[in-house]
Order: sequence, then C-alpha cells, then structure tokens
Amino acid sequence: MFLFDAMDTIFPLMFIAVAGFVVFTFAKGIGQWNKNNQSPRLIVEATVVAKRTSTTHYHDAANAAMMHASTTYYVTFEVESGDRMEMNVGGQDYGMLAEGDVGKLTFQGTRYLNFERY
Repeated sequence: MFLFDAMDTIFPLMFIAVAGFVVFTFAKGIGQWNKNNQSPRLIVEATVVAKRTSTTHYHDAANAAMMHASTTYYVTFEVESGDRMEMNVGGQDYGMLAEGDVGKLTFQGTRYLNFERY
C-alpha cells in the first residue's frame, strides 16, 4: 500500500516538473527570438577562428530499426576588439567557411545572417 501511495504523490510531481521544464525551454526560446528581432543588424569585420559540429542521434518511434541524425553547425568569429562570438550557422555556410577567413560578419543579436569574405 505504501508504494501505491508514494506513486500517487511522485507521479504528479514528476509530470509537473517535466511540463515546467518544457514550458521554460519554450519561453526561453521565444524570448531569445524576440530579443534578436529587437536588436539592430550589425556588420563588423571578423575572422573565423574555429568551427565545430554537434550531432544528435535518435530512434524513430514507429520503427525501432530506423535511426536518424541531426547535425548543428557552429562557427566562432573574432571581431576587431578581440571578442569572440560562437554562432549557429547553416550547413552550406559552414562548408563555405574556413578557419582564418577574414571578412564582414552580419548578425542580429545572437542570430547569424551572413559572412562576406574579403
């Protein structure tokens, strides 16, 4: 009996915790999107100093034998002041950039828009 009473308490608490985390993550993303939209578009001279990828693997719920992968691409830019910014870029831009490239970086808040090599 004690186990069932404990589950009656633990399950709703876990559900509320998970739901709260989902809502928090969603609200944080909307907040960042809005902040980026309110930020001015800036064009600065920058150098590509690093590149990296992050790959996530997951299984298809309908077919356990199917596995999918998603890759996120990041580039770190260094501006004239010496500050560095890591930005999420698309795969095509990632492939076209090389460490050491110098050019004009266009961004809005934390949102990468373009990099034009000199």
